[in-house]
Amino acid sequence: MQFDPETESNRPENRLPQAPVVEDVDFVSVHQDRGARPLASNRGLEQHLIDARRDRVVSRLLDKGVIGEHQVKASWKEWQVLKKQDLRVPLWRVLAINPELDSQGIFIEAARLYAFTESVIEESAAIEFINQQRNSFSEEMWTEMVEHFILPVRREKDPSSGELKWIFVTHDPTRPEVHQIIQRLRVRRFELQFIKESLVGVLISSSFLGRNTFLERLNEQQTAVDMGLSYDQEDHLVDENALEAEISRSHLINLFEGALIEAVKLGASDLHIYPDADGKIQIHFRVDGELSEWHIEDRFRPEAFLAVVKDNSMNVDRFDRDIAQDGFIQRWIDDVLIRFRVSVLPIASPQQDMHAESVVIRVLDDRKVLTDLRQIGLLEDAYARFQKAIRQPHGMIILTGPTGSGKSTTLVAALHQVVTPKVNVLTVEDPVEYLMRGIRQIKLGPRLGLEGALRAILRHDPDVVMVGEMRDKETADLAIKLANTGHLTFSTLHTNDAPSAVSRLFKMGVEPFLIAYAINIVVAQRLMRKLCLSCKIPDPKPDFDFLRHLGFVDEDFYQATFYQAGGHEKCKTCGGSGYKGRRAIAETMLFTPKVRALILKASDSIDELRLRETAVEEGMTTLQSAARRLVLVGETSIEEAIRVTGT
Repeated sequence: MQFDPETESNRPENRLPQAPVVEDVDFVSVHQDRGARPLASNRGLEQHLIDARRDRVVSRLLDKGVIGEHQVKASWKEWQVLKKQDLRVPLWRVLAINPELDSQGIFIEAARLYAFTESVIEESAAIEFINQQRNSFSEEMWTEMVEHFILPVRREKDPSSGELKWIFVTHDPTRPEVHQIIQRLRVRRFELQFIKESLVGVLISSSFLGRNTFLERLNEQQTAVDMGLSYDQEDHLVDENALEAEISRSHLINLFEGALIEAVKLGASDLHIYPDADGKIQIHFRVDGELSEWHIEDRFRPEAFLAVVKDNSMNVDRFDRDIAQDGFIQRWIDDVLIRFRVSVLPIASPQQDMHAESVVIRVLDDRKVLTDLRQIGLLEDAYARFQKAIRQPHGMIILTGPTGSGKSTTLVAALHQVVTPKVNVLTVEDPVEYLMRGIRQIKLGPRLGLEGALRAILRHDPDVVMVGEMRDKETADLAIKLANTGHLTFSTLHTNDAPSAVSRLFKMGVEPFLIAYAINIVVAQRLMRKLCLSCKIPDPKPDFDFLRHLGFVDEDFYQATFYQAGGHEKCKTCGGSGYKGRRAIAETMLFTPKVRALILKASDSIDELRLRETAVEEGMTTLQSAARRLVLVGETSIEEAIRVTGT
């Protein structure tokens, strides 16, 4: 008998739970049914909370304490904007993109409400099944499934018919597009179940992300033999001919290319390559702000591997070993063009016959560019204050913090909030790290320095300007002049907190009245690692005296559970580090009339302590307070809070 997919999809065993979910319908109207909480029980709530209760998922989330009423209020306006744009998105989905909330918990409750079964799978078996079924569907269909986080994980007998059915899993089975994709697969019988998003990610990364063929070749090769490098013991000069012979071995090429690919796959921000005291090459990756050893190479002279790195870097001379050099690399990895910024420095070594150099390679992956400030992870009050500052027609926004605190990422996200075709946005950066659409990024060079570029910008009809860093009085004066002449100006400083940024500008020689009236806000930022959701554990014996010393109060001890990193070596989510991902914390010092008045009173110096006290009185949350709030909600540990903000 001829198989008709349309007929088969209507069989009882192939029907998906809750028909309204399958169809592309208005979820708002669907939720206004008998399952919604009676309006009478919500008397006393604000009207929009009463309306929100009509969304059965939101009502369930509120009842279970997954979300709070203040979070519903925060997302309500965004939902109203989407409705005006004729986008039929349920309120609970808007809540799911709020970085303050646990999106996975929201998806789980939505799936349970619509009667989807939670799938229990064994990772290794699911990965093996996926690999075995690669020929069951076209490459285009696999690509579409991966893009929408849908995967088949097994086939099992249907209890009613005894026939085999496909089991598909996804983290959000209520999406209409999920059901449309499965229908296009033309499978005879199937069931859609839900699992955690992190687990879907593990299955995809293990089954579909491109293999690192360079490392595979590296492991297949035999241990290299001594190439017999000779050194002139009198002059300590490398025999360049022997070095060339060693470089030509594919082992070193595969190691270098494999390191670049692996760094991208692991989400590393930097690679560190350097010879240690024993003459071995150390390769380290910085992931989530922490350096960790990735590989030690002891089969070749360090100069050989360093020469491979330099040969594969543009604008770097392999034979120049006594100066600092900067270069760049480009590679196509997983069909994406990844850029790498290379920095080479000569370093001292106990081995006199070695020309030691340290190489640090910054990974510039445009896929990591954040265009939404909410994705930075700022706490709600800091986010609101920052938004208020960047929505002003002119003035300066300054970000401060040490290297690696995410200042550039936040600046890029902030710029995307103000970019429109009607606005001329210019940036002056050295170097330009991320290329941004709709923004003219000025390229500095030997004939155009930072100061010259800023003077030229004044004649280039700008609306918004970003100055990579204010390094001296001349740069600061020009940036402040831009802010005072009707331009919205973004810039950075290297200071530890918000008040010290004001002090730094004062010490540079900028006049107090210019500082007071040019600046809208100073944001001091840090990045905190988040505890791994898969292996974090409650702290069995918190030291309450020490916690009080850190600023916690007794009330916190009764209302919160303190967590610590589990660090299980077998944890596939974090790889044993105990942490996965980072989010920003910030202290946002708005220049209110009181803050401006205090700066204007400065004579010989800025009173940073008084400035901080005034800013806190005006609503600023300090870095330490922000870190404590993340500890209290179980998102990070005491140890991480101390590491980032001190005691």
